[in-house]
Amino acid sequence: MKTDVEELSPTRVKLTIEVPFEELDHAFDVTYKSLAKQVRIKGFRPGKAPARLIDRYVGRGAVISEAVNHAVPELYNEAIQKEDIFALGQPDVEVTKLEDNDQLAFTAEVDIRPKFEVTGYEGIEVTVDDAEATEEQIEDQVGNLRERFSTLVGADRPVQSGDHVSIDLSAAVDGEKLEDVQANGLSYEVGTNTVLEGLDDTLEGMSEGESATFATKLVGGEYEGREADVTVAVHSVKVKELPELDDEFAQMASEFDTIEELRADVRSRLEQVRRLQQLSQGRDRALEKLVDSIDIPLPESVIEEEVARRRESLEQQLTQGGLTKESYLESQEQTEEEFEEELSSSARSAVKAGFILDQLALQEELSADNSELSQYVVEQAQRMGVSPDQLAQHLVESNQIRVAYTEVVRAKAMDLVLQKARITDESGNVVEQESPEAPEAPAAEAADTEEAPAAEAAAEPAQAAGEPEAPAADEDAAKDK
Repeated sequence: MKTDVEELSPTRVKLTIEVPFEELDHAFDVTYKSLAKQVRIKGFRPGKAPARLIDRYVGRGAVISEAVNHAVPELYNEAIQKEDIFALGQPDVEVTKLEDNDQLAFTAEVDIRPKFEVTGYEGIEVTVDDAEATEEQIEDQVGNLRERFSTLVGADRPVQSGDHVSIDLSAAVDGEKLEDVQANGLSYEVGTNTVLEGLDDTLEGMSEGESATFATKLVGGEYEGREADVTVAVHSVKVKELPELDDEFAQMASEFDTIEELRADVRSRLEQVRRLQQLSQGRDRALEKLVDSIDIPLPESVIEEEVARRRESLEQQLTQGGLTKESYLESQEQTEEEFEEELSSSARSAVKAGFILDQLALQEELSADNSELSQYVVEQAQRMGVSPDQLAQHLVESNQIRVAYTEVVRAKAMDLVLQKARITDESGNVVEQESPEAPEAPAAEAADTEEAPAAEAAAEPAQAAGEPEAPAADEDAAKDK
């Protein structure tokens, strides 16, 4: 087999492959065996007809075509391995010469990963937020706990914003009462504006036992968007009463004897979470700096695939949440054009990051062993809510083991960048890179801390190099196993 490689661009090549017919013997053997089982020739059992009779029965041209279809993928894979080409996606193949008992020639155009070296990744400097918790943050957490132990007591006065009321709602359109649009004994916090436009304004100033009618547009259901007259009746008015922040409260709400011990524990847990956030933030910012420092060409087809994957993932999430793209854009305060621009930009960054981590892994000869792959599967299975065996089976059946391997190796490449990075907080303190243990929840969840983002900085670009969709994005399929 003869192979010539022409570079069409830094991210695309054209292979010209020429093969003498004698090198296609294996492909013809497979073809004849397959056709022999399909045709019925008098005097021969199924699968036993000789090649010359099969040629005559189905036509020599059909036999050659079948053999070539079998041979081309194998020849192509052999060629890219021989030429050390990192191909992305499927090639565009064209047979240029096919002469019986002479030669097969074809071309294959395919996108490739750009060739480059990762330099300058040692000693990246990044700054992250301070881990020290402020007094305001501590009081916010203690206040959240205090809210949980609040009680509602009757208020002998008209409704005010922040009150908790028990109400009945009924609606009428053009004077006709809507039987399906009503609620009895609804508990509602005035001022949250979570039910109907105009309800809060109507309730304020009303007293227990009173009713009032206001005009509004209905939301949801058969009459969504219709103008209606809604009547609200107030059954009770209650105010939230908070416990005193004293030692008695600390003993009731936690395992601590004093309010100062409770505050100290909240501070400790907050700072543990914030240290985890520091590492995640440092990971993100180090990767961003590394990506910005390297200029490489990117194959547009891979960018387009990543954009399509992200768009499809978002649409699935919106569908599952019962939302529309229009409502999503409104919540994000984005136009369609801004959304598409952001989608393209994030996809481009992810693809580039994936290429860089892949190349760094190659340079440093990083790999993943079976125990590391098993740990990855266990962690992903826990996140997805399926058993490790289910996920492992799904990865094998969907041919995504290579994706799992890529994710593990990229994470190791990112860890290498972090090990050599200098991370300081805003106060100039060096951030230790050993991950602190995640804090356990206190007895009464005293530290209702901010949610710490998982340390998955390398997961975002995991699709970058034209790999199949990551297993984490295929949760439903895994759960169905």
